Amino acid sequence: MKTKRTKKSMSFILCMVLIVAMALSATGCNGSQNNETPPASAAGASASADTTVLGEGSTSFAFSVTDPDGNSTQFEIHTDKATVGEALLELNLIAGDDSEYGLYVKTVNDITVDYDKDGKYWAFYIDGEYATTGVDSTQITDGASYAFKAE
Repeated sequence: MKTKRTKKSMSFILCMVLIVAMALSATGCNGSQNNETPPASAAGASASADTTVLGEGSTSFAFSVTDPDGNSTQFEIHTDKATVGEALLELNLIAGDDSEYGLYVKTVNDITVDYDKDGKYWAFYIDGEYATTGVDSTQITDGASYAFKAE
């Protein structure tokens, strides 16, 4: 009787070890995925499966776009421009109308929203916080993240 219990216990332990080994081999030995970004040798090269690298320059920043359906697109922007607006305009990622308050962004990543028609607008975020400055007056901080979300 004790032998059967020992065999069952050993079988259970062996199964658990195999499950853990399979899980570790799927994600790497330390349990995390490889997050290395391959070098971008040309504009438009892909930094990872879901991030597009655009532009050339010594300063880089993350830029994301969340469309009206909630879908998100990620970019890595490289530029020598001074403001986020200048960099995104140069790459044709944003478009809008100039006003006395600055650039009123209506189109982001070829998606146009119109508050008068849709009741939606493009909200600008800096490092996850709602921006208190316009995109055309926001100085680029190397390594920062910027986003437009249709709201």
